[in-house]
Amino acid sequence: MAILLCVSLSLILLPQVGSVRNCHPGCRCEVENYGLFDSFSLTKVYCSGVGPSSAPIPIPLDTSFLDLSSNSIYTITDSMLTGPGYTTLVSLDLSRNYISEVHPNALSRLRYLETLDLSQNSLEDLTDGVFTGLPLTELDLSSNKIQELRLDIFSTKAHGKPISVDLSNNLLAAVSRRPHTGPPNIKSLTLAGNLLRTVPDLRGIPLRYLNLDGNPISSIEKDVFVDLKDLVHLSLSGLPTLTAIQPQSFKDLQNLQVLDLSNNPKLDSLNPEIFTGLIALQELNLSKSGVMSLPDNILSYVPSIRSLSLGKNIQCWKTQKQGQFHRQIGQTKSGEVLTCDVSDISL
Repeated sequence: MAILLCVSLSLILLPQVGSVRNCHPGCRCEVENYGLFDSFSLTKVYCSGVGPSSAPIPIPLDTSFLDLSSNSIYTITDSMLTGPGYTTLVSLDLSRNYISEVHPNALSRLRYLETLDLSQNSLEDLTDGVFTGLPLTELDLSSNKIQELRLDIFSTKAHGKPISVDLSNNLLAAVSRRPHTGPPNIKSLTLAGNLLRTVPDLRGIPLRYLNLDGNPISSIEKDVFVDLKDLVHLSLSGLPTLTAIQPQSFKDLQNLQVLDLSNNPKLDSLNPEIFTGLIALQELNLSKSGVMSLPDNILSYVPSIRSLSLGKNIQCWKTQKQGQFHRQIGQTKSGEVLTCDVSDISL
């Protein structure tokens, strides 16, 4: 009886999917009913590929998700995303269009919008204030043509929610901030596949994840990661011109757990002082880089390390070395060592 009751309750609480009669021609609408007796419902509207339109597409009043991808849209005007149904949107997909401009107030009425996908468009610039007031938690701007960006554009006065921003595969050569302004509340920032020659100034931003893969950065300078105390994951993989990392470059990253330096063939040696401050580091990836060995005292710099990758296919992990008794020297000390999956190699 108890099992049947639990099953009955789960069926009541799970969303029940239905269809909408008055759905815009060419679109597909799905209703998800929630709660006891379907007392609450949300509608997902899929209008991908229906063709360009300058007027708002009519959508149901309780629409939470709207897909307008692949519609040959060139401009998002102030009137395109207005009308009944738009004010309840939580997620909006505008990817795979030809959007080169978003008007300053085009998104201003979407006061519940948390997820916005503008990837695979033709954006070269973003208007100041275009995201102001939106409770965004995820913003995808990847695969556009943005060349310069001020991070202040992601600041908002409306809420304190952290946001994840994807700016990969643009043409970014400069990332900056206005002086004397508070840092935006960005928790995840992906800048992979751009034209950055130096690590941008990100100090004070509460980042937990940062990806700079595939940029033409030739050297990691000292103090470039200053005041990024919340950073947990840092990826610096596939930097084709990277030849040097200066000592103490990571010294402020005391909470960093994952450091990816893989696929950097021109990086062939590492000074042990590079690892100063990385007391929480658990995973270090140097696979397919030019670095083939590490200092004997590496564990004194990264005491929390659990796994390490080197060369083409060398995996290392931390193990406990037991003390042994020798006739000439007596009992040797036990301790932690890095053992690798290549015979007779330990670090």
